[in-house]
Amino acid sequence: MTRPPPDGVVPAALDQRIEAAVGYGVEELRRHREGGLLDAPHATLADAHRDLAAAERDVTFYRGRLARLASSELPADKTLFASMQRALDQLAKAADVRDAKQTAAAAALEPIEAAAPRQAPPQLATTDVAALLAIAQGAKLHEHLVTHRLAVATPTRTRISYAQLQRLEAMGLVERDRAHPVQAGQPVALTAIGRAALTTPRRSCPPGTTPAPVPPAFPAVSRIRR
Repeated sequence: MTRPPPDGVVPAALDQRIEAAVGYGVEELRRHREGGLLDAPHATLADAHRDLAAAERDVTFYRGRLARLASSELPADKTLFASMQRALDQLAKAADVRDAKQTAAAAALEPIEAAAPRQAPPQLATTDVAALLAIAQGAKLHEHLVTHRLAVATPTRTRISYAQLQRLEAMGLVERDRAHPVQAGQPVALTAIGRAALTTPRRSCPPGTTPAPVPPAFPAVSRIRR
């Protein structure tokens, strides 16, 4: 059984934290590393994440091997049991390596998080606000069994295209539970940044300018009829 190709970035537990700290996704971080555009701390983080992704890929590989052995039509004999035991041992070792790589990546991320300026939540378009409000009530990404088109289903029936979902993900506002297949529905939820973007008052002036003071609002006083 061959290993999966090394192309692409395997999702890892630290991806959302890395994106929040550096301001872009892990795939772009990898491209910047290959292009020699990173300073020393970010290059160290990119290398640590590369090792973590490779370890995560091994975990996925051995987990898949064990699942195939368990669900195959092979005779339930000593040969199958021995194969399953080997796959289980390999999965356990791969998980130990993954945990160690994750600890190393977290250590490389901490100084970058500490140095990152606290940024205000992004200013959102009206359509994005509506999408986030709908996602906050529960949403799932589904793949149509026939057309294979991806769509987000929400209780409010708010239309959220896959392209809009990807953009909200890239902004760090929402995240998907990729442990669930899209055929069965991947739960979509707000991140801490997404919740802050909904709860922080939105400015109408360009970023970097000071909004004009808003006069206090007083309750309307009804006129007394004489």
